[in-house]
Amino acid sequence: MDGKIAFEEHFAIEDTLEQARSFAGDSGIWDEFTQQLLDLGGQRLGHMDATGIEMALLSLNAPGVQRILDAREALRVAQKANEAMAEAVAKHPKRYAALAALPMHNPDVAARELERCVQQLGFKGALVNGFQQVGNEDNAKYYDLPEYRSFWATVSKLDVPFYLHPRMQIASQARNYDGHPWLMSAPWGFALETSIHSLRLCGSGLFDDFPNLRICIGHLGENIPFGLWRIDARMRFSRREYRGKRPLGDYFRDHFHITTSGNFNDPAFRCTLDVLDHDKIYFSADYPFEKMEDAATWYDATQVIDEAQRRKIGRDNAIKLFNLDLK
Repeated sequence: MDGKIAFEEHFAIEDTLEQARSFAGDSGIWDEFTQQLLDLGGQRLGHMDATGIEMALLSLNAPGVQRILDAREALRVAQKANEAMAEAVAKHPKRYAALAALPMHNPDVAARELERCVQQLGFKGALVNGFQQVGNEDNAKYYDLPEYRSFWATVSKLDVPFYLHPRMQIASQARNYDGHPWLMSAPWGFALETSIHSLRLCGSGLFDDFPNLRICIGHLGENIPFGLWRIDARMRFSRREYRGKRPLGDYFRDHFHITTSGNFNDPAFRCTLDVLDHDKIYFSADYPFEKMEDAATWYDATQVIDEAQRRKIGRDNAIKLFNLDLK
């Protein structure tokens, strides 16, 4: 299928590049991986052309700004990354759009940077790489906390999507991975960390306060669609400090938007389609952590959807979500 739109598509600046080294593994591909992350020109566009991806919404690699402890330094790096994305969009306005990197140490600073990116640079929303570390390695801030309500008020006012992207848990708080570090990142820990953060948002009363919020997550829902019926069923016996006015599943189905990024698998896709409104499901690749070729080859051939659904999920839904100027 030509004309696909993808929006978990990463790049790096020199300040955040080294954070991606572990994802290159021991396979000797660091130089190639570096080139892919830094490139916003011919190589990336060539992959897009070859796989039928018309537009990619760029975002900063993980953990990015969320790994930077100092608030001033985090703002500097976020603004540098946002300027780099704005420059790429200006050069290739029909091929790229952008999702803002935000320093989440202070909700008001994050809100101002989001306003700048949306109102002045024309960004389509934000992508934040999980919880924010603040001040020291072991201090993690999650965005369901009451102190972030002013930030969410700005997201609501701007009416743009917020992509909650995975990151690894802090080592000191990850004893359940002891002896098995391979579990901490993409194979399992990414989904676990992002799903817990997402469920915290659902249970915090956030969506009662701001009913127009739209939260995006990748990898066909970070395992939540598979578990959603049981979550709601067992909530009958576990509602202590649950602050939502409705069942948790209602918030997830109403406010979460799910991409295929990095999960090119028919059974998982079928489950997500069964659980969520098809208006809230989208194609994405997760480049360069996944190959565009793998994402597109699977998506273009899967028989889980018909051709009308393929166009809707691959293109039309993203145009509506991000208010893209595409036909």
